Amino acid sequence: MDTITARKWLDRWDTQQERYVADREERFRVVIDVVRQATAGIAKPRIVDIGCGPGSLAERLADALPHAEIVGVDADPLLLDMANSAARNDVRFVRALLGDPAWADAVGMAGEWDAVVSSTALHWLSPTELAQVFATAAGRLRPGGVLVNADNMHLAGPLDEFAKVVLAERAKRVGVVDNEDWRSWWDALLAEPGMDALVAERSKVTYSHDSSSGLTVGEYVALLTGAGFAAAGPVWQFGDDHVVVAVR
Repeated sequence: MDTITARKWLDRWDTQQERYVADREERFRVVIDVVRQATAGIAKPRIVDIGCGPGSLAERLADALPHAEIVGVDADPLLLDMANSAARNDVRFVRALLGDPAWADAVGMAGEWDAVVSSTALHWLSPTELAQVFATAAGRLRPGGVLVNADNMHLAGPLDEFAKVVLAERAKRVGVVDNEDWRSWWDALLAEPGMDALVAERSKVTYSHDSSSGLTVGEYVALLTGAGFAAAGPVWQFGDDHVVVAVR
């Protein structure tokens, strides 16, 4: 994918994602604030973005922390090609399936990691897969390193319905409810001329985007502490949209 085409589709991706996460840019800033604090004083922080997609979060991290080594990990060859072609910073992207315990080896980063981040990606994993991903991350992070997960995480019982209303009203107020939806974006991208080879390669990968794990934020926190993190909990929330931080 050439750079101009990749930037066009990445910008369009960011717009459609805001349909679902109206405060997405604020959420990104929260992730960056946490990573900056966790890596203060480190000459070259090692940061891994898991489920990176086309690189939206990795790009913003690289803008904010130009001295960091950043690697994005995803299984989708088309999104990774877009990320590589659109990148304006020195970010490396690698292909690996998070459901495979060997995903961390594909990162190719020497030494202990300082931060693992993710945005709107891990809810697709089953609880068993999540536990494995968290345990693997905990095993690679240095003591004091952080895992920062920005995602929609359910609230317990009837609170979840209130959270949905809050998010829906917020989307109306900021004017994103009519943004392109996820399926329309994918349909248009897959029909883009010149994508045949990438589409064919993507068809070889098995994806599970039909449902989410359905976990509550409390269940995410329990998985993190069970995976070996010393402390975990939300540091930012709007409706059921959370940024959860786990400290190694």
